[in-house]
Amino acid sequence: MKLRRRPQHEISISFLDVISCGFGAIVLLLLVAKTVEFSAVEPGEPMDQSVAELQEQLFALRGEVRVLNRDLVGRQNQLSELQQRIARLREQLASVDRQQRREAQSDTEESDRLALALQVLEEEMARLLADRPRRENQLVGGIPVDSEYIVFIVDTSGSMFDFAWPRVRREMINILDIYPRVKGIQIMNDMGDYMFSGYRGRWIPDTPGRRKAIINRLVTWNPFSNSSPVEGIQHAIRSFYAPDKKISLYVFGDDFTGGSIRTVLNTVDRINATRGRGDRLVRIHTVGFPVHFLVAGGRMETATRFAALMRELSYRNGGTFVGLNSLN
Repeated sequence: MKLRRRPQHEISISFLDVISCGFGAIVLLLLVAKTVEFSAVEPGEPMDQSVAELQEQLFALRGEVRVLNRDLVGRQNQLSELQQRIARLREQLASVDRQQRREAQSDTEESDRLALALQVLEEEMARLLADRPRRENQLVGGIPVDSEYIVFIVDTSGSMFDFAWPRVRREMINILDIYPRVKGIQIMNDMGDYMFSGYRGRWIPDTPGRRKAIINRLVTWNPFSNSSPVEGIQHAIRSFYAPDKKISLYVFGDDFTGGSIRTVLNTVDRINATRGRGDRLVRIHTVGFPVHFLVAGGRMETATRFAALMRELSYRNGGTFVGLNSLN
């Protein structure tokens, strides 16, 4: 049987499908192209300016980064130097600590040796002291203070009164202080004149009130003086010596204007003759005030003669010579 074919038309449905799809694609392309065209920035608009500004900022930031990098490198170098310095200081500290430990150990050993030596010396001293007889020592500053009665013989010449009188007062206070309690006190000048005429030839009782009165009276006491202690010493020994009394004389002065020093010494030797045991009747202590060595126009020769006389006088009569070096 013979098949009959349908007649072919010029435009089929398939062609229409292709055309529709192509048309739809074109429409989509137009839509996409329109969107891109709307959102794009045309040349010459502000976009170019923004890019230039961003580039400038980028260059600036790169410059700042380089500066910061250089600063960072410098700080790192400083940190490295500080670390090295700290390491050196730690080494020095460790060395000092080691040295101190060595010195401490050495000091300890030296202290131990000294302590041992001191112990040996103390034991030897105790042994020697145990073997020798005990003797009573009554010295204060090298001055024997075993006397029960004291007499001050003070040079009241113009040089002493004008320049040394405050120091004379202080020295008298010092001497009275080393004798907390005595049986009698007397004060006269180098001519033998008494400070208190009511106690002529008698001992002044030792009381706090009498001591204060003596110091107060000394401020204005200024009888005539010939700057020679012979008269005062002679008068004191002849007026107050007694075999049952321990007496000390304290002679204050600054110069000697008398004749021969030997004559004075021989005169005092006759007056203050030795007793049966070889002791002098009284002790004679002397105190020299350096008036003529410190005051302009001072008589250096007479001051030197006084020092020589007082030194020998105290030596011969069981006393002590004290030469002051200042008037203050």
